[in-house]
Amino acid sequence: MKRTPLYESHLSLKAKMVDFAGWEMPLQYEGITEEVLAVRKNVAVFDVSHMGEIFIEGKDTIDFVDFLMTNSFASLKVGQVMYTTMCNEDGGIIDDLLVYKLGENRAMLVVNAANTEKDFRWILSKASTYDVNVSDCSSQYGLIAIQGPTSGEFLRKFVPDVTTLPYYTFSSYVIFGKSCMISRTGYTGEDGFEIYCKWNDTPLIWDELLWRGEAFDIKPAGLGARDICRLEASYMLYGNDIDEGTTPLEAGLSWVVKFEKDFIGKEKLLKQKESGVQKRIRGLEVLDRRIPRHGMEVFKEGKKIGVVTSGTFSPTLGKSIALAMVDSQVKIGDELEVEVRGTKIKAKVVKLPFYKGSVKSL
Repeated sequence: MKRTPLYESHLSLKAKMVDFAGWEMPLQYEGITEEVLAVRKNVAVFDVSHMGEIFIEGKDTIDFVDFLMTNSFASLKVGQVMYTTMCNEDGGIIDDLLVYKLGENRAMLVVNAANTEKDFRWILSKASTYDVNVSDCSSQYGLIAIQGPTSGEFLRKFVPDVTTLPYYTFSSYVIFGKSCMISRTGYTGEDGFEIYCKWNDTPLIWDELLWRGEAFDIKPAGLGARDICRLEASYMLYGNDIDEGTTPLEAGLSWVVKFEKDFIGKEKLLKQKESGVQKRIRGLEVLDRRIPRHGMEVFKEGKKIGVVTSGTFSPTLGKSIALAMVDSQVKIGDELEVEVRGTKIKAKVVKLPFYKGSVKSL
């Protein structure tokens, strides 16, 4: 398995390590519930160095990235970030990702760890008619996420002007003597920042954050807490909620599809928009302590109408919640059932997100 630059740090913190997309990653340290509550009430730090960084540069960068992505890269100013999907010709989601506008002719794509190689091959296959250079620099960068309502108050102790960053923007900084790029982004539903640094600088920055964060009661958090936080905030997880068999319109991501420009998959998505989606992601509040899991079947009045894509017990809300891909006729307020180990338990369709924390607005 691959290891991030913080592998030894995780072992020293007695993390429970697991295989995630071919990476040996920390599932938890003190405990998943404690780590979720640290994110929600205070501040926590995550190792997300397994994420991929793909760079595109050259005079056709804007046109090429706009062709690859459903969202509008051309509308960004230098220093801004956008969330987007990258689709195939059938409108299926190859990946959901962040795109950073580093310069007029330079972009960085931050992709899901499990998709890095696939995304890189796909991008290269589409680049031949554009004057661009595409490079996978994932092995050069570490990535640390600082998340929670007090994350800004904490980080500005070491990077004084970092809290002037608007949401979904980035800039260059020096932290603990190391050059880095910090963005005001994250995937937890709370305010937060992500530090991109050189691979070999990552352990020093991580250790300093934890040491200096003792006065803030900062906690390291693992994949378990990250997954619960993103689900509470109703963010999609690639491979669970979305994949190449899912379109952005079905996933409730129509806001990142800009039909006024050309992009791969536009024709199929236009047809789907005109005819209407047949299935879509909905949020379920489970009226039971049992937890729906990925792949469990969803029923309405005895008829199967979908499947759970993600489910968990939410420590923040004190109840079980789930995302499910269901028949598009299902409405908010409908009562459904989820089959959990042979028993059907009641669930109610609710408005998303399940939880909205300190996260800033675009």
